[in-house]
Amino acid sequence: MTGTDRDTLTTADRFALADLPARYARYVDDRRWQAALELFTDDAEFVLPDPPRTLAPTLVHRGHAGIADVLTALEAVPVTFHALVGEVVDAGPEPGTATGTVACEAHHLLDPGPGDTTDLVWHLRYTDVYRRVGDTWLFTRRALRLAWAETRAVRHS
Repeated sequence: MTGTDRDTLTTADRFALADLPARYARYVDDRRWQAALELFTDDAEFVLPDPPRTLAPTLVHRGHAGIADVLTALEAVPVTFHALVGEVVDAGPEPGTATGTVACEAHHLLDPGPGDTTDLVWHLRYTDVYRRVGDTWLFTRRALRLAWAETRAVRHS
């Protein structure tokens, strides 16, 4: 494949950019809110849907304070599990920027206890904008579009 867009990201950049959403998923699932927050630039935006009204990203949370509110709201969900199922990354319009789309299946165990519980599964795509700050790639914008949701009865340990 030829073209300047694909040529401007090094292999090291591509590994770092693939690692960023994976770290986000791991930190959220491990309830490491501060570590997840540190993956965003100070001026970042996190845009979320407002289901069931809309599945499109419409609710804008800005800066670390707004994103921290989003992350800590997940404390109401006792267990999450984010399965990243695909990612595409391209160089951005300016040096030190990139864009990406990450497909994800996000599981939310509701009221887990002994026996059966409910798994609210979100099938979604993140549309990301990344910026290099020093030697580190960070999210500068993350928009979550919910494709569909389902609930499943599950057993867990």
